Amino acid sequence: MTPTQIAALIVAGAFVLLVVLLAIPLVKLGRTLDEATVAIRKAHENTDPLFTGANTTLTHVNTQLERVDGITANARTVSGNVSALSSLFTATLGGPLVKTAAFSYGVSKALRARRKRKQEPLGKHSRRKGGRK
Repeated sequence: MTPTQIAALIVAGAFVLLVVLLAIPLVKLGRTLDEATVAIRKAHENTDPLFTGANTTLTHVNTQLERVDGITANARTVSGNVSALSSLFTATLGGPLVKTAAFSYGVSKALRARRKRKQEPLGKHSRRKGGRK
């Protein structure tokens, strides 16, 4: 064999070794892609029940929100009625009630002042200036 043929044989062996070394990562990458494909298929199969459950949950939530909207509307109506009733009470009975309260306060103050004057002993305040001695 000539030195050229020996060199060609060495280069061919190195090329075969390079192909074998590159084939191992390619085989591992192929396995990884197969596993990823299987995982994606399983995830796709499991999403249908998940989305169905989510749709059912959203339907129930919407039903509850409609009920809450009804309750809120009724509460708004009730508060409006209470406000109208209190305005009516104030307009109808507020004025006379305030006047009655003021009159009773004035009467009670006058009675207290009268009792206080009766209970005071006769002293220098009870005499008149320039009166008899």
